[in-house]
Amino acid sequence: MGNSRMEIMVGIFLLIGLVAFGWLALRLGEVPLLTQGKTYTLSAAFNNVSGLKKGAEIQISGVSVGSVRGIRLDEDNMALVDMQLEQSVHVPVDSMASIKTQGIIGDKYIQISLGGDTAMYEPGDTVLDTESTVDIESLISRFAFGQVGSAKPQED
Repeated sequence: MGNSRMEIMVGIFLLIGLVAFGWLALRLGEVPLLTQGKTYTLSAAFNNVSGLKKGAEIQISGVSVGSVRGIRLDEDNMALVDMQLEQSVHVPVDSMASIKTQGIIGDKYIQISLGGDTAMYEPGDTVLDTESTVDIESLISRFAFGQVGSAKPQED
């Protein structure tokens, strides 16, 4: 009789563990059915998104308000970034999206600088006022090979 009681306790323990694991998976994972009413998607067109990855943060005034859901090329060969933003975040149409770096060699993220317009972007719209990432490698190579600031003084 004691053996079956132990089996019941182990079964209950496993059931509690599975329920906890399922709850954690739903909280950490982006389940579209659960996040659909809480978020909306805007796109932003950039010339260069070098180093930006899916899942990168989107910030306004240093506060995380969403994440990058996908990066693809549009018909004009611009990098189109799909940004999933919290429903409570309203972005005026004169806002600017910039790709920034956390620290010197940190991860890339998108910084949205809010404008003052009263008209707001609607879900699915595309932000066209953007500032692409600075390519540090090309700047260093241009500096190393003397292509930056190489204007010679004029002789009289």
